[in-house]
Amino acid sequence: MAGDLERGVGALKKFRSRVDTLLTELEGGAGGSRQVALDRVTRGSLGVGLQFAEADDFFTQYNRVHTALVQLSKSLGDQIELLHIAVHAADVGYDNVDEGARRRFHEIRTRLAKEYDEAERAKAKAQDKGAQPERQDATSGTTDLG
Repeated sequence: MAGDLERGVGALKKFRSRVDTLLTELEGGAGGSRQVALDRVTRGSLGVGLQFAEADDFFTQYNRVHTALVQLSKSLGDQIELLHIAVHAADVGYDNVDEGARRRFHEIRTRLAKEYDEAERAKAKAQDKGAQPERQDATSGTTDLG
């Protein structure tokens, strides 16, 4: 495995090219944050004016999952962009990276660190309250609280 490890500027350029391709495919495809954000189900599409608790529950869970997917897609795009800038800086030297790219790198890094910290605090808060994370049964699809 160590013999497969490429070194030097050529390897960084190759990696950067792969990151660029991934970023282009992610943003241009069905998994791009813009496309994921557009694919929404409204409560009305499940029936208007009906007393249907299951549809309400489904819609609530759909919105929760959809929001999480949009956030995940954006986070992945940010992380790929962060890697792209870092690989470029390693290739040309930090002093040769333009100020806009440096600022963007630090903005993304700060935002991702903040999101991570918020998620960790939320997880700790849930654990303090004794909440058990939901587990989904692989065969029936039902959720189990522990």
